[in-house]
Amino acid sequence: MDRLTRAVAMASARHPWRTITAWAAVLAAVLVLAASGGGSFADDFSAPGSQSDRALQLLDENFPDAAQGTALVVMEARNGTTMQDDRAGVAAVLAEVARLDHVATVTDPYAAGTISPDGRIAFAELTLDVPERQMGKPAFAVLSDAVSHLEAPDVRVELGGDAVFLNAQDDSSGHVGIGLLVALLVLLVVFGTAVAAVLPIGLSLVAVGAGIGGITLLAGTKDVSVSAIPVAGLVGLGVGVDYALFVVARYRENRHAGQDNRRALSGAMGSSGAAVVFAGGTVVVATSALAITGVGILTSIGFATAIMVLAAVAAAVTLLPALLGLLGDRIDTGRVVRRHRPAKPAEQTAWWRFGHRVSARPWPYLLAAVVGLLTLAAPALAMQTAFPAAGDAPAETTHRQAYDLLTEGFGVGINAPLLVLVDGDGAATAARDVAAVPGIASVGAPQVSADGGTTVFTAIPTTGPADPATSATIERVRDVIPSNTYVSGITAVTDDLNAQLARTLPLFIGAVIAVSFVLLMLVFRSIAVPLKAALMNLLSIGAAYGVLVAVFQWGWGASLLGLEGPTPITSLIVVIMFPILFGLSMDYEVFLLSRIREEFDRTGDNTESVARGLAGTGRVVTSAALIMVVVFLSFVSSPVPSLKMLGLGLATAVAVDATVVRIVLVPATMALLGRANWWLPAWLDRRLPHLSVEGRPAPAAEPELVG
Repeated sequence: MDRLTRAVAMASARHPWRTITAWAAVLAAVLVLAASGGGSFADDFSAPGSQSDRALQLLDENFPDAAQGTALVVMEARNGTTMQDDRAGVAAVLAEVARLDHVATVTDPYAAGTISPDGRIAFAELTLDVPERQMGKPAFAVLSDAVSHLEAPDVRVELGGDAVFLNAQDDSSGHVGIGLLVALLVLLVVFGTAVAAVLPIGLSLVAVGAGIGGITLLAGTKDVSVSAIPVAGLVGLGVGVDYALFVVARYRENRHAGQDNRRALSGAMGSSGAAVVFAGGTVVVATSALAITGVGILTSIGFATAIMVLAAVAAAVTLLPALLGLLGDRIDTGRVVRRHRPAKPAEQTAWWRFGHRVSARPWPYLLAAVVGLLTLAAPALAMQTAFPAAGDAPAETTHRQAYDLLTEGFGVGINAPLLVLVDGDGAATAARDVAAVPGIASVGAPQVSADGGTTVFTAIPTTGPADPATSATIERVRDVIPSNTYVSGITAVTDDLNAQLARTLPLFIGAVIAVSFVLLMLVFRSIAVPLKAALMNLLSIGAAYGVLVAVFQWGWGASLLGLEGPTPITSLIVVIMFPILFGLSMDYEVFLLSRIREEFDRTGDNTESVARGLAGTGRVVTSAALIMVVVFLSFVSSPVPSLKMLGLGLATAVAVDATVVRIVLVPATMALLGRANWWLPAWLDRRLPHLSVEGRPAPAAEPELVG
């Protein structure tokens, strides 16, 4: 792998303008194709083969009008009036709503009887002129803004419903910009020059642009989640900066060691460049494995993240060498300190001394680190996941206001309606049996399909959409209905989704760990190294999950994150985090261990190789982790709780992994195992293909770099 990476990189560096032109052309083509042929984004939460999935299929087949998106125009009578007093104002509001774009019909709350018992709150069902998934977030944002700003005397108007909540826009560009600004400051400290600091930022932005284009093209061929670009972009920014940082740091290290630009770049791409390819490949495999879950939204997010990471890897091994080849000595332009301090020998660094200190007393350090990680992970044992509801949204949003008004006027269950479909005979009996189930407040009037073969009716529970009691009610409903009757609705869909994940997660997690184990074994020719890596990665991920439980589920410090109190942990976020974190943890594992193995092959001294590996990578890995933590934490300021969870969880795991795991656990375990770290049965060594990411000296006859 190191030879291939070196060859590709040096070919790019010898023809920099061709490489840059090719990247510009490909990027332009991808963005143009995405704009003209890319698809729209829509979340597919269905669990194939489940009751809720079958119910939605029947709805689409037999009730075409119901397949169109719907929303609720929620109105409140103010200043002591009632809906009866405000009939003229309500009529004016609904007439304005009917004239808005994408509105097909609006019901009359007086005729439909959708007025609260006290007469203060009412809602009208709005039917869209296109299916929900075809509208997209921007159109929903325009509709929500228009409805919520309608005015009538003594009437307050909000727009709610699941479709509005699920398609609410989140503008995170400002948060990301702050994260990148802090990342730039970190890079200025690491490199000391403006050009070297700006290069990784620029490269990551190019990679993210290419990734967004690729994801949009993917949306033209399959359903892609509306969350795919935010999640993939978050990861892409982090790895894009980190991959460029590792390569540029090794390149400048080689230059400061007296190598000319050609040999410095060749050596950097044969070591750090190869590690980038391997680490990025691990992230791609891990995120693509989300397809094993069989859940559409997870599969699309996994593929989107894989596309984004592939773009970052491609930029790091082609575009970055071309830019470095063009810059040459100008990489040190724009120095922010007066005088460059020459790099210290490994023996004079704090990393080297700390590596020897841990190796001298590995057991105390090992036990302290493990106890600390297990303490952080302990709350994860009490994790309870749920799907977020509009009641968890920021208080200032119109869908949250609508949710609260509906709860006040009709009870919280109005926000979690169950959809019951009867395929064939027995609709009247099914409606009667469902109405008698404990936890059901009311059953709506049945609607019969045009051919008379299918009946649908709603059932309103007494509890809210994210309440475990609602899930228990759904189970009781399913126990009493016959086999030709199916239950759907937002809570039923998410319950079926969670059941699907419970069945497939063991296979998914096992596959990610197994593939990572095999890849690390191929690279490092060892049994112990991949086994330790898997265990340490699980500890890091467990610590991240524990922090999420403490902060979101228990509400510790929730107000600091802009939350009103305890918030349910989104089950999908927990699943999405696992492959991303496992892959990112492998990044630091590969960069550290490849340097340690490089030193071990040179010296044969296990303790010294660990200390020198830490000395060679400690500052860079810590800086890379700090950058990724900053980028991830930028999403904590998002108004969407799920994005807050993702940002905090990823930031926690990366921080733990780059400090406790890489600085303490790795040296301690390697000191305890000694030469056994690199043991591989001879028979297995002969049968396994060789895959190397350790650096080799640059070929003496490497052609000169030309622009």
